[in-house]
Amino acid sequence: MDTISRENNSMLPIGGIIVGVIGLLLGGYSAISLSKVNRALADHQQKIDKVDAIESQSASAIAAADKSAKEYQGLRTSTQEAFNQVGAELGNLRASVTKLEESAKKPAPAAEKGKKGGGPAVAGPGEYVVKAGDGGAKIAKANGVSLTDLQAVNPGVNWTKLTVGQKVKLPAKK
Repeated sequence: MDTISRENNSMLPIGGIIVGVIGLLLGGYSAISLSKVNRALADHQQKIDKVDAIESQSASAIAAADKSAKEYQGLRTSTQEAFNQVGAELGNLRASVTKLEESAKKPAPAAEKGKKGGGPAVAGPGEYVVKAGDGGAKIAKANGVSLTDLQAVNPGVNWTKLTVGQKVKLPAKK
């Protein structure tokens, strides 16, 4: 039995050497592969850092856009409210102007016409030439007639825009 065990044992060291060499080769290949993986990870880390920077920039841009949207909505609301107020005021002014125009078109009230003995005012033989600074009330007072009668005999005269040299008829004195 001694011979059999010796014969089998002689191959054992060679097998160990072969397995050791294979292990060394595999270890070297693993080391080379690991270094390639480490380099790839380093390259990917740079890309990951760039993606993180872009993500942070986009987050701040989104926050700025949200803030701008809120400010725009506030301005839009306040502008609409201002337009509503202005529209209401324009409506009030239009109503006032309409009332003024209607009152200017109405004839003199009947009570004014019949103050001194009846009948409407009629134009007399005289005329008055407008001077600088004259107005309807001043002309009426200077000629001893009422402003209502003066306006009644001069229906086409714009009393707010008298011009120097313009002629107005004087009513007949009652």
